[in-house]
Amino acid sequence: MAQQELQRNLENRHVQLIAIGGTIGTGLFLGSGKAIQLAGPSIIFAYLIVGIAIFFVMRALGELLLSKAGYQSFTDIAQDYLGPRAAFITGWTYWFCWIMTAMADVIAVGVYVKYWFDIPQWIPALICLLVLLVLNLLTVKNFGELEFWFALIKVVTILALIAIGAVLIIIGFKTDTGTVSLTNIWGHGGVFPNGITGFLMSFQMVVFAYVGVELVGVSAAETSNPEKNIPSAINKIPLRILFFYVGALIALLAINPWTQLSALESPFVKTFTLVGIPLAAGVINFVVLTSAASACNSGMFSTSRILYNLGRNQQAPAKLAKLNRNHVPSNALFISTLVLSVGALLSKLIPEQAFGIVTTISAICFIWVWGVILICHIKYKKTKPELHAKSQFKAPFTPAINYAVLALFSVILIIMLFAEATRPALLLTPLWFVLLYLLSLRRI
Repeated sequence: MAQQELQRNLENRHVQLIAIGGTIGTGLFLGSGKAIQLAGPSIIFAYLIVGIAIFFVMRALGELLLSKAGYQSFTDIAQDYLGPRAAFITGWTYWFCWIMTAMADVIAVGVYVKYWFDIPQWIPALICLLVLLVLNLLTVKNFGELEFWFALIKVVTILALIAIGAVLIIIGFKTDTGTVSLTNIWGHGGVFPNGITGFLMSFQMVVFAYVGVELVGVSAAETSNPEKNIPSAINKIPLRILFFYVGALIALLAINPWTQLSALESPFVKTFTLVGIPLAAGVINFVVLTSAASACNSGMFSTSRILYNLGRNQQAPAKLAKLNRNHVPSNALFISTLVLSVGALLSKLIPEQAFGIVTTISAICFIWVWGVILICHIKYKKTKPELHAKSQFKAPFTPAINYAVLALFSVILIIMLFAEATRPALLLTPLWFVLLYLLSLRRI
């Protein structure tokens, strides 16, 4: 039986950095430029609002995961509280979320490498996939080590940005766009320069920026001490949101008036170049390259574990639940990698539309997954009060906060319906759920 169980080889430092890596990604490094153009400085409040909502989702997930030793992901939780059909739809939707997200990231790797080498972008994209596949096939600890170093690079970059921003504010440094000052945040049309409409339209990209934070839950089955490590990682999420997102955005907007930032480039590259740091563009290009590789690595890990759980629960072919001698779900990993390689090709064929479509679909599907977690927690508290009573990691303000966050997610979906850029993907995404429902009728 040991051969058929995932190993708990992720240590506390792995889980902590997976949590950080999950809250710092492509959405911040690349997507924040577009979000800032939509909302102006009010983007800080959008990140704060969604970040707080995600924290309560994670607290609900943490309590649920620790309520039963056998849980290996939130699909197991959905199975218990919402039934096999909901688990089937949620499991495959989560797989689809990460496939769509990783598609964009793997093709982005090819684009970033072209900054240094004039080669077809599919070559580094394919090499990245193969390298990550080999490393993930060996042991789960390799995934943890990769994410540890990938996340460390992101953390150092943002720390450098915040530190540089603080120094420049104190000395009143002058750039081509004016003097670095906190007044730049509200001095160019106010905090809401595009009104409440621009503020609301930014929420789709903000939601996408947080996708992956629930990886703490996916990695629970392979954590050496979940009772200690998962609460520790989840409880630090608010500080990370305040520091890495809000802190970084304040630094960006103090150095650059928001009117000087473009939706077509990373505001991080713009800022480091503006303050005259040598080789800034190359350094930041390396950071966003590792960020894309990190997201792809996370995508491989999570999609393979979801397929493994679906196979184990007879909701996918049983071969997907087979582990190799290193206790890694190799068949599931091969399938996910194969689909990702096809996705990279498709992303290359429609490069201009791909990022917007993928981020919107990902945001919608992740809202589904997060919503399922909240609904399961509501049912858990109602149907198993004895488990909640003895829980050492109770989610606060429940069930009221669960309903409040679900209402926020509903409002965000309505906003997407009214936004021209996100409406097509929002209207197409329900077809995925219809397909899954029809498949579930045959399988369950």
